Amino acid sequence: MPTRLVLLRHGESQWNLENRFTGWADVGLTARGKREARAAGGLLVREGHDFDLTFTSYLKRTILSLDLTLEAMDRLWLPVVRHWRLNEKHYGALQGLDKVETAARQGAKQVEMWRRSYDVRPPALDEADPRHPRFDPRYRALAPDLLPATESLKDVVTRMLPFWHDFLVPALRDGRRVLVSAHGNSLRALVKHLDGISDDGIAALNIPTGIPLVYELDRDLGTVDHYYLGDPDRAAAAARAVAEEAQPKADAAGQRVAR
Repeated sequence: MPTRLVLLRHGESQWNLENRFTGWADVGLTARGKREARAAGGLLVREGHDFDLTFTSYLKRTILSLDLTLEAMDRLWLPVVRHWRLNEKHYGALQGLDKVETAARQGAKQVEMWRRSYDVRPPALDEADPRHPRFDPRYRALAPDLLPATESLKDVVTRMLPFWHDFLVPALRDGRRVLVSAHGNSLRALVKHLDGISDDGIAALNIPTGIPLVYELDRDLGTVDHYYLGDPDRAAAAARAVAEEAQPKADAAGQRVAR
């Protein structure tokens, strides 16, 4: 039987709803996001999944999503490891900005590069900006050179790989059933590694909120198969919606308008 690793992007956050760049900003879940997390737990139970160990980032949207998922599974007692290396990509000075409005000002191509390219970083936060993680008490034990003012996906891969090797690999080799609650880009970084996706190919990968993504791995932890639980059409539609977040919406008359 292959080793299974389950990945879960947190439920819809308030800034997902408002279509804002979120990054390391600590934003809570919407009512829909809470429903998504509970539904993920119910789906995991129905599909026969159980866990020995769970992981989240340091951000409340993954912590709350995991709690709600485990509550729906009657598994709130499971051990949880929280790690900053699972945090979302740091969007620098873009954090808090509306994606469509930013695309209207900066150009859709530039915003797409910031969102989906492999090695292009958004504009950095100033070191004195109060949003910089060096002012956040949860990161006070980290060396200053580990705290980003902005990140590309390449940077996220670099910080995520030690977590894979130091935490996930030992747990999986020990036969433990693992659930990771994380973010769109930290999970894209992990999926890039698991699937061997090219630097150019990763731009097309979008991970929807609240739908468990199952990886079946061989003895060497190479990918045998991966799939979303539940309706595949629903997962595909949700992934398309993520890809279109920075695009203007159509009004009732069919005109393209900024949000």
